[in-house]
Amino acid sequence: MPQIPLHYVDLRTFCYATEDEKRVEEALRTFLPEGDDEPFEIERAESEGHYGDRILVLSARVENADDVRHVLSRLADLESFETLIDELDERVTENTEFFLRLDKQAAFNGDVRLGDGITFRGKVEAYPAKKEQALENAEEVLTRLRNED
Repeated sequence: MPQIPLHYVDLRTFCYATEDEKRVEEALRTFLPEGDDEPFEIERAESEGHYGDRILVLSARVENADDVRHVLSRLADLESFETLIDELDERVTENTEFFLRLDKQAAFNGDVRLGDGITFRGKVEAYPAKKEQALENAEEVLTRLRNED
């Protein structure tokens, strides 16, 4: 995949009071590249739920082209990859952002599935910055991913 038509990818998940923080972090790391000397940086922010319970927000921004390639290569493992391509019009916004929700429990087990728990947001390169151009670029990269497997 020579060119990556994404400026960056943001991954985010919540760790609720009933969940093990290490397991939730491991699920998020399913999509992140491994660092040479140290693990990819994950930001943590504490929040509070409606009933006062602690919620930890884990997030990571992937900006380096090789790291973005790694995240995209993990998406290629989706069982419903063809559905993803078919749904691009609903998944790309007017602001040229590509959204997915990924299954946190499956990710903990090393699998990649659409579902709930992890939010994927990629900023699609588009010149001019219009949804139509972003759709074309996103479809191109997903088609290349599918054909590489």
